[in-house]
Amino acid sequence: MTVHSPLPAMQRSRGEAFASFAVTGGRVRLRDLRQAGSAKAMLPHVGAVPEVVFLNTSGGLTGGDRLSYGVAVGGGCRVVATTQTAERAYFSNQGAARVEVALEVGAGAWVDWLPQETILFDGSHLERRTRIELGRGAGCLALEAVVLGRAAMGEVVGRLAFRDRREIWAEGRPVHLEPLALDAAALGAGDAVLGGARAFASLVMVAPDAGDLLGPLRAALGVEGVVAAASAYDGRLAVRMMAADGWPLRRQIVRALAVLRGRAELPRVWQIGRDE
Repeated sequence: MTVHSPLPAMQRSRGEAFASFAVTGGRVRLRDLRQAGSAKAMLPHVGAVPEVVFLNTSGGLTGGDRLSYGVAVGGGCRVVATTQTAERAYFSNQGAARVEVALEVGAGAWVDWLPQETILFDGSHLERRTRIELGRGAGCLALEAVVLGRAAMGEVVGRLAFRDRREIWAEGRPVHLEPLALDAAALGAGDAVLGGARAFASLVMVAPDAGDLLGPLRAALGVEGVVAAASAYDGRLAVRMMAADGWPLRRQIVRALAVLRGRAELPRVWQIGRDE
C-alpha cells in the first residue's frame, strides 16, 4: 500500500502597505505611510499630483499568501495609485492567495487606480477584492487588466481558480459592482466567456460628467487585435476589452487612458506603452 505524506507547510508571504494624503498649505501632501512584510509603497516625485507605487517584494503570489494595499485621499486631493510591475499569480497546491485593495476618497477628491496587469499562470488560485469608497462629489478612474500566461513564452493556462470582486461606492451606496469567477470550465466555454482571448481588462470612471467622454472614448477604440466596447449611464462610464495577447491590450488601455485622463502623463512605472 502506498502511503502519501502530507505536503509540508511552506513559508508564505504577508504584506500590507497604506498611504494617506491631505491638503496642507495649499498643496497635497503625504499624511501617513505604513508598510509591513512584502508590501511596499513608493512615492516618486513626479509633479503636482502625487503618485503611490505599490510593490510586492515576494516576487509573486501563491496559495496562502496575503497582500493588502490601501490609499486614503483627503477632501480636495487628487492622487494616482499604481503598481511597480505586473503582479503574478503562480501555481498553487495549498489554497488561495488573497489580495485586498481599499481606496477611500474624501469629498471633492479624485483617485486614479491604475495597477499594471495581473498575470495568471497555469494552476494559480487567486482571490482578490477591490473596494473604492467615494465621498460627496468625489470621483475615480479604476483599471483592472488580466493576462492568462505569457504568449511569448509559449505558456498555456488550462486550469486556474480566479475570483475577483470590484466595488465602487458613492456616499454609502453601490454604483458599480463587478464580480468575476474564472476557472477551467469557463476557459473552455468559448464565446460565452472569453472566446479564446488570453487578455482582458475593465476600465471604469465614476464622475457626474463621465458620459461626456463616451464619444471620444469610442473613437479611441479599435486597436488591431482588440475587441472593445464602451457604455455610459448615470455618471458612470465603462469600457471592456479583450485580446489574444497582453501587448495589444496594453496599447488599447493606453489610448483609452489618454482620453479619460485628458492626456495626463501615465505613471512613470508604465514604461512600456508610454508613447502609444
